[in-house]
Amino acid sequence: MVKKNIQTSIVILSWNSKCHLDRCLSSLLGVLDKSKLSSEIFVVDNGSNDGSVELLENYHRNDKRIIKPVFLGKNAGTTYSRNLALKQAEGKYIVILDSDIELNDDILGRLINVLENNDRAGMVVPKLVYGNGSLQKSTDVFPTFYRKLVRYFFLKQMESRDGKIPEMDNIKKVDYAISAFWLFRREILSDVGFLDEKIFYAPEDVDYCLRLWKKGYEILYVPEVSATHHAQEISRGFKINKAMIEHIKGLFYFFIKHRYFFRRPIFYT
Repeated sequence: MVKKNIQTSIVILSWNSKCHLDRCLSSLLGVLDKSKLSSEIFVVDNGSNDGSVELLENYHRNDKRIIKPVFLGKNAGTTYSRNLALKQAEGKYIVILDSDIELNDDILGRLINVLENNDRAGMVVPKLVYGNGSLQKSTDVFPTFYRKLVRYFFLKQMESRDGKIPEMDNIKKVDYAISAFWLFRREILSDVGFLDEKIFYAPEDVDYCLRLWKKGYEILYVPEVSATHHAQEISRGFKINKAMIEHIKGLFYFFIKHRYFFRRPIFYT
């Protein structure tokens, strides 16, 4: 049941990101104070050992009504961990953030306004920029096997190219947005469901966005508002680690689940 006095439920996932998490929470609390949005903030810690737990406990002591930490003893991935918080969320709107996001201005209020003025919108997302101000390619068309390879090896070149193209402030439909910053109505969870826990790390965001489109919702990119993403990109590069392996496994699962490899689904032109 949605509590009338809670407007936004914010879900943040953290794993060994103490410095980013501190900046994220500080900026978020500042935004909430300015916007006057009544909120609850779930921070799910995936077994951090870098001081993140102590930082969270301190935030919780200072504001127990808003900060609601969830401590896991190990890294349980992105889907199970976020779902733990999503199942407790009581706000009218759900905001999903990575712990390395830094917010500013009245970004939540402006995104909510766009959502409320577009009946078919299931999700709204802002423009994301890196710490140096350059554009992050945070939205894209649904991947094919070939396009995913191109994006993996040439993402920086793609971002450099896109960053040189003047961007209009017009709201536009996008296939998917990375889950570093999402905003949607809580009833979406009843209609679309929760994140697919068969995916440990990625591409749970692409999967969820595709499920939104299949249910008849649109995803809107709002470039007139932006947030800074101090992206950690733990599965990038050529170093083989658990995140990279889980990402590859998740991709094959995604393509098999949605029954395509080479021709992406199209919902709009």
